[in-house]
Amino acid sequence: MLPRLTLSTALFLSTIVILSEGCELDQMRYGCRIYNAQCSCGYGCKSEYRYNNNDDCKLALKGRRSDICSRSKPCLNEGSCSQISSEPGFKCRCEGTGFYGTYCETRCPRADNLLFQGQFPYECVII
Repeated sequence: MLPRLTLSTALFLSTIVILSEGCELDQMRYGCRIYNAQCSCGYGCKSEYRYNNNDDCKLALKGRRSDICSRSKPCLNEGSCSQISSEPGFKCRCEGTGFYGTYCETRCPRADNLLFQGQFPYECVII
């Protein structure tokens, strides 16, 4: 007989799934990343949390040359930038900007646009 999950265990597992954004469990880790020119620590994919701890992250922030987000500011239209270890070294978060794409460069389609083809970008969903 399988053990029953408690509510707190179920919530914890749900949080891990949400935070992982699709990572395999063996690709999850606790770490820190540079997000909007500050260190942000938590659980997530290894590729997004490239620093082992807050001290390592702060050292990287002091030497801003290694922070592609501060150096080149790749995100457009008020998108927020996170430094990640996989190529291209950053990820733009476009939610709430009205834009989507690698650099938040593409204007969101209107929901009533019948000419738009393809999957509606999740960054453009307004709740």
